[in-house]
Amino acid sequence: MKSICVIGIGYVGLPTAAMFASKGHRVVGFDLNEKAVNALNKGEIIIEEPGLGDLVKKVVAEGNLTAQTTCPDDCDVYIIAVPTPINEDKTADMRYVEAATRSIVPCVRKGCIVILESTSPPRTVTDLMLPILEETGLKIGEELLVAHSPERILPGRVLEELRTNSRIVGGINQKSSEEVKKVYQSIVEGEIYITTSTTAEMCKLMENTFRDVNIALANELAKMSEELGVNAWEVIRLANQHPRVNILSPGPGVGGHCIALDPWFLVEKSKEAKLIRQARLNNDGMPEFVMNKISNILGGISGKTIAIFGATYKPNIDDIRESPIMHLIDMLKGAGALIRLCEPHAASKLEGCFDMYEAAEGADMLVLGVNHDQFKAPDFTKLLAGMKQKNVLDTRNFWNEDDVKAAGANYYLLGKG
Repeated sequence: MKSICVIGIGYVGLPTAAMFASKGHRVVGFDLNEKAVNALNKGEIIIEEPGLGDLVKKVVAEGNLTAQTTCPDDCDVYIIAVPTPINEDKTADMRYVEAATRSIVPCVRKGCIVILESTSPPRTVTDLMLPILEETGLKIGEELLVAHSPERILPGRVLEELRTNSRIVGGINQKSSEEVKKVYQSIVEGEIYITTSTTAEMCKLMENTFRDVNIALANELAKMSEELGVNAWEVIRLANQHPRVNILSPGPGVGGHCIALDPWFLVEKSKEAKLIRQARLNNDGMPEFVMNKISNILGGISGKTIAIFGATYKPNIDDIRESPIMHLIDMLKGAGALIRLCEPHAASKLEGCFDMYEAAEGADMLVLGVNHDQFKAPDFTKLLAGMKQKNVLDTRNFWNEDDVKAAGANYYLLGKG
């Protein structure tokens, strides 16, 4: 068994640390967030992920997982799982990766392994990390092994996907790849594929870019359908009967720390990423499209009260990073609207949240922004009773139009002309 330091104990790092600890490795979570560190050392977590709380409690009780705010100097493996956000100009903000790499320099010794899990622009390992790691005085690729192994996990299914999904290991040389593969074999049941570090970086970016481009196509279909008097959802249902067609679902935008950001890393690095850039602009423009739809329905936004159901970037999680609904809320407030928000998963992160029926009180419009399970079957008669104007905008095709209309409301669907 190895001793492993996971740098960054957030949505990726904490499940990874817990998985390694569950297999008997001694794992230390290193993070500057004292709240996260203190919670972990009590066997608690501050994020929402099915099964993670129980696993963390177990491995902390067994003594296999601890956390601290300084980098340990006695580990065999150092895994960097810190955020890689984007700057206002859509370039990658690599300060956290750089700082994490520098924190390792005084800690590593001959035979150590350094793994970057954070999704990063191509050549991050070779151009950013290796020059810093050379300051250790160790021979890179021989005495200090380095690789990129991006996570491939879906929030809500993280523990299962860490275990069963295939994995890519991109070492700076063959020795690095082989040794890092051995590390992940202790927790991964799927195939582990070996390649170069830059190819691994490109693979992860293209996996998320593939999704982004296809969502942009669906969102463009929704816009065209509204213009042409067509129901995009019916188009998708019928077009997908073709054996080689799988159009995704439109929505109010794309959020999260992966799909909404990663394609920009390619745009930054390559002048040929023209389709990728346009897809990003299309998806980033959806909150404004939704706002304009609301304005057209209500005859303006200023002075109107709008109930918003859901603010996370996808259903049934507590993550609001890059959430298109959060962007929509900011724009609506900027246009003079009063927002009444219902967000059952992330209420602790947001101010002024209401339950479903309270949120609708006095509203001129109710907007279903996220299709959380809690919103699936409300009492529409009760929900609409206290509204000033009975208008419902469904951005997810989640509610039954007939049920909403039967309760006396006007039903509007994103993508239906």
